Amino acid sequence: MNVVLDSQPAEPGRENEDFAAAAPGGAVLLDGAGVAGAETGCVHGIAWFSSTLGGLLLGAITAQPARPLAACLADSIRAVRSLHEDTCDLTYRASPTSTVLAVRATTGTLEYLVLGDSTVLLADTDGKTAALTDQRLDDVGQRLRGPVDALPTGSPQHAAALAEYRDALTGLRNRPGGFWIAGPDPQAAEHAVTGSVPLGSLTSVTLLSDGATRFVDSFELATWQEMLRLLASAGPAELIRRVRESEAGDSEGRRWPRGKAHDDATVLHWVLP
Repeated sequence: MNVVLDSQPAEPGRENEDFAAAAPGGAVLLDGAGVAGAETGCVHGIAWFSSTLGGLLLGAITAQPARPLAACLADSIRAVRSLHEDTCDLTYRASPTSTVLAVRATTGTLEYLVLGDSTVLLADTDGKTAALTDQRLDDVGQRLRGPVDALPTGSPQHAAALAEYRDALTGLRNRPGGFWIAGPDPQAAEHAVTGSVPLGSLTSVTLLSDGATRFVDSFELATWQEMLRLLASAGPAELIRRVRESEAGDSEGRRWPRGKAHDDATVLHWVLP
């Protein structure tokens, strides 16, 4: 496999709650999430949840190539639950969660799974790209985040509005009319966006957390095709460097309103033969 990967925390010295990894024939990316300042009920934390789930999921999808990706995710969520349900209270409203991306190459086919607002970017042999994401979280967020976006990022007023927004978002987690994300309940896997494309039609597959995709979908500083050219020429670290540079130039979110001035950013770029 020809894979390049970079993952950086929102700020130096902070824990990175993203996780990404690859193994022959498969790759995963998870973006851990919680409610800032809220008690999670978990003694391990969000980074432990996303990395543990990600490692188990990568093992499952590569060891069981005939098992559907959603079933592998459900199995992995169930396994993580068994690891900490005796030490942690998983009934907490703000218990650790994570977006999930998984891709697997089998004979002639690339399968994908998307749960939450991370993105799988497919580049085909005709030079076209397809960005696959789960729009439900964004749709819910757009309905709720008006008061947050109207305030300077990092201000006390913004922090208060952001806390209210995240609390409201948590109330819509893993329920009809809301959005779905990996947490304590394996049934969330049933709501993942899944599909497949002919492997021979692709030149690359890229997995991105929303801290990296903001360069395109929030900041609009490049197209998906331009991002792919940058990854091909300079690699994921350069893309994340440009994201950080853009964030630093708009630290109060005046140009690009957002919940976090900086976010964990992860890119896994898989070039297909």
